[in-house]
Amino acid sequence: MGKIDTVTNLKEVLLSILFVSGDGIEKEFIAEKLEISNKELNKALEELKSIYCSDNGIHIIEYKNKVQLATNPNYASYISDVLNPIREKSLTRAALETLAIIAYKQPITKLEIEDIRRVNSDYAVQILIDQNMIEVVGRKDAVGKPLMFGTTENFLKRFDVKNLSDLPDYEELLERIKTIREEEDKERQDTLFRNVEDLEFNEELPDFLKDGEFTKIEADSTDDAV
Repeated sequence: MGKIDTVTNLKEVLLSILFVSGDGIEKEFIAEKLEISNKELNKALEELKSIYCSDNGIHIIEYKNKVQLATNPNYASYISDVLNPIREKSLTRAALETLAIIAYKQPITKLEIEDIRRVNSDYAVQILIDQNMIEVVGRKDAVGKPLMFGTTENFLKRFDVKNLSDLPDYEELLERIKTIREEEDKERQDTLFRNVEDLEFNEELPDFLKDGEFTKIEADSTDDAV
């Protein structure tokens, strides 16, 4: 392997590696394999970030000392329209609430989650596992050895958090969840299928109901019931 002798070459090499990988790669592993110092790596990454930022469709993100290419979150709705990926707002309200509890209380058992939410959380926990937001991180030293759950690296990426220590305060997270819920509610209102309670019957009655027959039928039914 030839020596990477310029920052420009290093940037292009890094970009190629991140593109092919798709997933996050440990920064120390990259430095070791490319035989460069952490300082050289960080300098090249910072220059790449200055290019792949703002309105650029591709961003470079870091989390848990890993680096990865990611799409610009501002374009999430367009990406969803074309590729229909699983998005944050596809999570149900129950799942979002459960995720918030796990993020701040981990490691935590399902029973402990339910003690906080006061409702059964089987479905919410399963949804979060299916979407790779949480994972089993061990068993609690208690009767029955219940499973304990924690958040995944995917959770960090989806919520743009480098480390768990960088989590926003609880109130800020609740505001994020509220925003996601509002988007979810708006999407539901825009669909053709709405809750019966939301329907308003303002249309003019059809002719066959205008002549009193409907009222008469109702009255006859009432008489029969008596």
